[in-house]
Amino acid sequence: MESSEHERLSVREFRANGSSMITSEVEAKLDEGNIQEAESSLREGLSLNFEEARALLGKLEYQRGNVEGALRVFDGIDLQAAIQRLQPTLAEKPPVKKGRPRTESPSSVSQHAASLVLEAIYLKSKSQQKLGKFAEAANDCKQILDAVEKIFYQGILDFQVDNKLQEIVSHAVELLPELWKQGGFYDEAISAYRRALLSQWNLDNECCSRIQKSFVVFLLYSGVEASPPSLAVQIDGSYVPKNNLEEAILLLMILIRKFCNGKIKWDPSIMEHLTFAFSICSQTSVLAKQFEDLMPGVYHRIDRWNSLALCHFAAGKNVSALNLIRKSLHKHERPDDLTSLLLAAKICSEDPYLAGEGVGHAQKAFSNAHGPNEHLKGVALRMLGLCLGKQAKVASSDFERSRLQSKALESLEEATRLEKNNSDLIFELAVQYAKHRNLTAALRSARHFFNETGGSVIKAWILLALILSAQQRFPEAEVVTDAGLDQTARWEQGSLLKLKAKLKVSQLKPMDAIETYRYLLALVQAQRKSSGSFQISSKVDDDKVNEFDIWHGLANLYASLSHWKDAEICLQKARELKEYSAAILHTEGILFEGRGQNIEALNASINAVLVEPNHIPSKLLMSALIHKMGTKALPAARSMLSDALRIEPTNRMAWYYLGLVHKHDGRISDAADCFQAASMLEELDPIESFSNFF
Repeated sequence: MESSEHERLSVREFRANGSSMITSEVEAKLDEGNIQEAESSLREGLSLNFEEARALLGKLEYQRGNVEGALRVFDGIDLQAAIQRLQPTLAEKPPVKKGRPRTESPSSVSQHAASLVLEAIYLKSKSQQKLGKFAEAANDCKQILDAVEKIFYQGILDFQVDNKLQEIVSHAVELLPELWKQGGFYDEAISAYRRALLSQWNLDNECCSRIQKSFVVFLLYSGVEASPPSLAVQIDGSYVPKNNLEEAILLLMILIRKFCNGKIKWDPSIMEHLTFAFSICSQTSVLAKQFEDLMPGVYHRIDRWNSLALCHFAAGKNVSALNLIRKSLHKHERPDDLTSLLLAAKICSEDPYLAGEGVGHAQKAFSNAHGPNEHLKGVALRMLGLCLGKQAKVASSDFERSRLQSKALESLEEATRLEKNNSDLIFELAVQYAKHRNLTAALRSARHFFNETGGSVIKAWILLALILSAQQRFPEAEVVTDAGLDQTARWEQGSLLKLKAKLKVSQLKPMDAIETYRYLLALVQAQRKSSGSFQISSKVDDDKVNEFDIWHGLANLYASLSHWKDAEICLQKARELKEYSAAILHTEGILFEGRGQNIEALNASINAVLVEPNHIPSKLLMSALIHKMGTKALPAARSMLSDALRIEPTNRMAWYYLGLVHKHDGRISDAADCFQAASMLEELDPIESFSNFF
């Protein structure tokens, strides 16, 4: 049975069983409200049974836009009775051989009847959807699929159904999860999606892909946690996703494979969803592989380079990312692309030896940020300030360092004026103020950042505590750390607890500090026990409790108390976690010095500098030990301290030791200047260097 438009006369007709009937005759009776008479006309004129006639009338009402009228007609259909009559002949339909004339066999007649009845139920479901009756619509739609499964209990094969019946089945399979979602029945929607993708519905590639993409969107963005598939649908040895993220990624990978095999057209949203999924689980290296495997022409080569650069940068592969961005910024490619320039500047801002290149990229980005891109001027200035600040660390002279630091602050302050509500920018400005010991401005910006973020970011608590400790306001700093601990998740408390331990030491409460370290160790044990469970996003190392830092901090604390044996035990624990470490060698040097073994202490500090050439504590220990050797060793000590101050100009102990060297060398005026600098810095010295955190 089918309803079509007459091509020559433009008069709609019903055709079935070799007969035809003009639609207007039936419409007139429907307009008068005579449903029974219209039904009787169809049954007599087209030799239809009750269910078929009702189905045809309901379809006509639906096409006319009379949704409520269509529902009244559809309600009279007994689906189960119709299916039971159709089931025996439908299930036995033989394959159609090529080359034979197509005649209307009994089974094909049955399929026409089945198509009409099933289409009626489908349209009934659509009518209920339009009226907001989502649960009823979903149940009716589910009845269609249940009926088809009873008929084709081994799954639908290509030769078993005609196009009309297959079309209805495909529409019903695609509609059912949408109805459950619209009604708020999310568990049922998940089951419907999995049923659609795991059952043999003979769906074409485009229909199946639409269902897969719809399921991906639901899994990634609905906020509903899907339970793993039931054991009934699991195959031995097959991969079974454990959560939403894994299931979404699996579906997206299947879609990409379909495209690569030429089964579906390209849809850019597939890679957009995959980018989101891999980003939140910190697997951007895998995402980069997907971009690399895509066929040429899917993305422009520059867009592919930029996407790959972002993937590598997120994975910590800055060199690879920068090389790709350099290719896209080549004079024959897109040398003025703002996004690429800003990304290049961001990458360069993390390496002092690349910061000079980053300054050039940031300045060019600032110059090109005009017209519709005017809003990116603040971003360019922010990158410029970060690059200048990093470049200052490797400046060749004190004058150059001071100049670069001043320009860095100017750029960040100007960026803040352009983007007053950019919390990240406010935080970076606060850090720069703190590193230059402008603690009043640093505290003001830190409080601004804290207010903007509402205390939800752990680095806000850390920065506030460090600034207060630099102002020698240790009790207030401890109050901040305690408040931060109350507001942060358990696994994020490591940094705050380490700060609290150092604050206890600064307040001459070593036993309280030891107790804090013990709590940290207990946190490590709890973290290790839970590490086997899956986490949707892998946590960065800063959010975890670092066991090495705990043992090393305890070793230093026991060494300061002259508890040498306890210090050695803790140091051995730290060495088991990280064998080659400048920090461990430096602490070993402290232990040797405390026992009067200066030669061994000097060797340990030398080894520490060999492992990490810019390790400031080891340089200070080495210079102090060299200074004890007599006048002839003073130049070596002075050189070592000057190098330490080049790396960290605000290190008060470096100024103090340099003052001692000048004093023993007879340079009283220089020694006085160094002692004065050390004294001033001591009043502004945090319990731990700002550079160690930011």
